[in-house]
Amino acid sequence: MPESQLPSILVVDDNEDNANIIRDYLEPRGYQIAVAYNGDEAMTLFEAMKPSLVLLDVMMPGRDGWQVCREMKAHPTLGRNIRVIMVTALQDWMDKRQAIETGADDFVEKPFELAKLAAVVERNAAQLARTD
Repeated sequence: MPESQLPSILVVDDNEDNANIIRDYLEPRGYQIAVAYNGDEAMTLFEAMKPSLVLLDVMMPGRDGWQVCREMKAHPTLGRNIRVIMVTALQDWMDKRQAIETGADDFVEKPFELAKLAAVVERNAAQLARTD
């Protein structure tokens, strides 16, 4: 996929190290990355940036990942074209079911390997390219 067609990505994680590691890994691959460290900041950036993909942590203080995912998917204009990938330490099948029920398109378990995370991003970018 040419770099000009790579989706913009919003990374949301209250752990700044995690968010910055993801950004530092994906940016050199040609992705435009924005980072938010909480749910409120995520929604503000979501409206301003209009990302194609969101890498979303579940366990955050205040507005958690489940709520942010629901709000993003319910957005009247941006919700239809967004792919949300939950990034979570939750490995229980109930949590995975909840991710799907809240509108998530995919998920990556923490701790993750950066190469595996990049593969999930690429798979979802390919899905976006097919629906354009």
